[in-house]
Amino acid sequence: MRSALQSLRIPGFARLAGSYAVNELGDNVGVVALAILVLDQTGRVMAPVALFVAARLVPAFVSPVLTAKLDRQAIGRSLPRLYVGEAIAFGLLALFAEHFWLPAVLVLALVDGVIAVTARGITRGAVAGMLAPAGMLREGNAVVNVGFAAASAAGPAAGGLIVAGWGAGTALLIDAISFLVVGLMLLRHPHVPADDGSHATWRERVREGVQTVSHRPAIRRLVTAEAVGFVLFTIATPIEIVYVKRTLGAGDIAYGALLSAWGIGILAGSGVFARLRHRSLGFVLASSTVAVGLAFIGFAAADSVAVACAAAFLGGIGNGVQWVAFLTVIQEAVADALQARVMGLLESMGAAMPGLGFILGGAMAAIWSPRVAFLVAGVGALLLAPWFVRGLAERHVAEPAES
Repeated sequence: MRSALQSLRIPGFARLAGSYAVNELGDNVGVVALAILVLDQTGRVMAPVALFVAARLVPAFVSPVLTAKLDRQAIGRSLPRLYVGEAIAFGLLALFAEHFWLPAVLVLALVDGVIAVTARGITRGAVAGMLAPAGMLREGNAVVNVGFAAASAAGPAAGGLIVAGWGAGTALLIDAISFLVVGLMLLRHPHVPADDGSHATWRERVREGVQTVSHRPAIRRLVTAEAVGFVLFTIATPIEIVYVKRTLGAGDIAYGALLSAWGIGILAGSGVFARLRHRSLGFVLASSTVAVGLAFIGFAAADSVAVACAAAFLGGIGNGVQWVAFLTVIQEAVADALQARVMGLLESMGAAMPGLGFILGGAMAAIWSPRVAFLVAGVGALLLAPWFVRGLAERHVAEPAES
């Protein structure tokens, strides 16, 4: 991590990394608050699933358009506007937490999802544009991942405690404030994304991003494998609250503890990734996928919250390595002018494919039980791991990027 911290000397990077962490902290508090709110107010297993689909699946098809429209603007202009939009959305969600109306909650979750996916894609593109020329991309990604992991660990615990003590409305209001803070952090940020010199319309820029992935076989294979992984990895997400409260018979704080255990594992995995910077990314992706698969099998077998939290810690380690390794190899293979567009597409994939996982997880939990859903996810992840080994090492992906 000592070498990774040197990336913070790049002007403007520390603010981007800090804003990403604050953003993730607010998102995790909001996820816990909304999941508890929707389940408690409706009493239906599929209601949290509908929430996750609205917040993640539908935005995946809208955000690439918004990203293409904003990807050439200065970061100090585009990101503050996006985060103010998120602050407004969470402020309204806090209002509807006190006067609950499910359709309004779902619509606001959808709006927030579109903004969030767009902001993450633009931020990841800016990180690559700032650090790749200095040869610090992997180091910078390790730093961003540590901040992400710390927020993943603290956010769910904070969300569970705040909802238990003061209610979901308070947690959502804190979210709104956190996004205002993020917006202020990025005002007048100096980075301006690279321009390819063309006068392409936003439709053409969306198409260029898609072609960058689809027309390069090595990148296409890796993205396909990750897309399948997203479906498997997110089968658990919408049913964890049901698993904790009904299968294990625990409460809101236990739900926050389970998510925090996963987040602490992500934090540990971030340190592991920083130490594996010279290893084959095919091996890294396969090993981390196995760790996630074993974690889900542990969920299926757990008979207590403590055992489930131990499994979550292992899964978090795998999660903390896998996603950042995947993003790094794609960033290294893509031209600077295309970074935001391609990262926006990947963030959209990270929103759309989990939507399928949410539906599958919710259906299996409703038809059989959460344990069956976890077992399917775990076995599927173990079967997926060899895919990352065969022909997916970094040297096969990092083809010369087109300028």
